[in-house]
Amino acid sequence: MNTQEINPDIASSWKSVLWDEFQRDSFRQLKDFLKHEKANGKTIYPPAPLIFNAFNSTPFDQLKVVILGQDPYHGDGQAHGLSFSVPQGIKAPPSLVNIFKELQREFGYPIPSHGNLSKWAQQGVLLLNAMLTVEANSPASHQKKGWEQFTNAVIQHISDKKEGIVFILWGRYAQEKISFIDTNKHFILKSAHPSPFSATKFFGCNHFIQTNEILQNQGLAPIDWSI
Repeated sequence: MNTQEINPDIASSWKSVLWDEFQRDSFRQLKDFLKHEKANGKTIYPPAPLIFNAFNSTPFDQLKVVILGQDPYHGDGQAHGLSFSVPQGIKAPPSLVNIFKELQREFGYPIPSHGNLSKWAQQGVLLLNAMLTVEANSPASHQKKGWEQFTNAVIQHISDKKEGIVFILWGRYAQEKISFIDTNKHFILKSAHPSPFSATKFFGCNHFIQTNEILQNQGLAPIDWSI
């Protein structure tokens, strides 16, 4: 895995925002870690060209909403660089199924036949994981390797350079990121995580309806949450 594989082309609107982050020692160390893991035969998800898929799917100038996840799915074929999302043809994991159940409760949508959330990303929803890579079959294996520092900076840049962004924070881990968000000019929606372990407290959050109300109150088009 060479530098180009770890640091692929990123949407130009994000490149100007994040250029300094790519030059930091911590990011260089992260690249070295990923290179070492690959050289030692480790399988890393998502595939290298999809590591920055969230940014390439949601240009900075079109950003309206951030949904923050923790780290990529660690099963074969599941991760494609968008938090909570899986490619078409891959069974939706339990947390995503619960998200769909909440959407059904809020809007009456049928449960989708696939779990690809790219449609949301293309409407300005940044589906950002705190860690952008993971070792196969080893959840949270890339914690404290440099990704958190990078994605914390992403959140901080969004907070500093944008106004009126809706941050959807499910679970304690995501809610810890509030310290990087200026709550005087952005909107925070918090609830339990949609994991089966906490879904009973997630159901009824009305975050999708609330997000659209916030966007429309700013004169922005609502998100079509249907899949």
